[in-house]
Amino acid sequence: MPLVTSKEMLLKAQEGGYAVGAFNAENMEMVKAIIQAAEELKAPVMIQTTPSTIKYGTVDTYAAIVAAEAKKASVPVCLHLDHGSSFELAMQAIHAGYTSVMIDGSKLDFEANIAETKRVADVANALDIPCEAELGKVGGKEDDLEAEADTNTDPQEAKEFVERTGVTSLAVAIGTAHGFYVGTPVLDKERLSEIREVVDIPLVLHGASGLSDEDVSDCVKRGICKVNFATELRAAYSKAVKELLEEKPDTIDPKAYGKTAIAAVKELVMARMKVCGCDGKAE
Repeated sequence: MPLVTSKEMLLKAQEGGYAVGAFNAENMEMVKAIIQAAEELKAPVMIQTTPSTIKYGTVDTYAAIVAAEAKKASVPVCLHLDHGSSFELAMQAIHAGYTSVMIDGSKLDFEANIAETKRVADVANALDIPCEAELGKVGGKEDDLEAEADTNTDPQEAKEFVERTGVTSLAVAIGTAHGFYVGTPVLDKERLSEIREVVDIPLVLHGASGLSDEDVSDCVKRGICKVNFATELRAAYSKAVKELLEEKPDTIDPKAYGKTAIAAVKELVMARMKVCGCDGKAE
């Protein structure tokens, strides 16, 4: 089917008490793996690209790949700009055919974040494109994005932020981090519950790669409607290719690398979808 926006799938997730899995893709093979997983489990799915990924390709390239693969699928597929770094990039993504965007002003102070976020949300809302934002700082490193320290989201600030910006979903910081964790993460789940009480739009969990199934599931029960996975997909992809080359070092056909990587990423995505509870939720 044609690409859809994230609006309906996230609202259904909120009503149904589950979360939509949002998976970062770097190339055609990862896109195929993610959609194949969604098809097999009958799950709605979001495919994401970061600014760094877009530098590697372009918004037009990724929009074309995902749209072509989604067209063959029987489940809803949304293409989302993850961690949009500027108003201009968000507009480029929308123009290229992205059906959801994020503007990440979390490195700015509260008022500046509101101003930059509202600027994007106003245009997105006028075009009926959902807009995600981030309040508080999710630690760790993802692509060119790096946060030196964690600053968890304040519930009352979150309430004010949503009211003043008009965003349709909000990424919150509760102790998660981008990339793989060094040590065991300690999540402020009570903070999440407090945010859920005062914010009525879908909440998003970033930095889920490396979290235990129990932690992800608990966060979903406390109100998370979208869970982002990126680093662990890259790791699964790379591990599969390395193992193929170790077993068959004379392999020179890139399609062979792609097939083994697709299988590995698909398996991981299916496992994460089941933890999010979105399997069987596609119409």
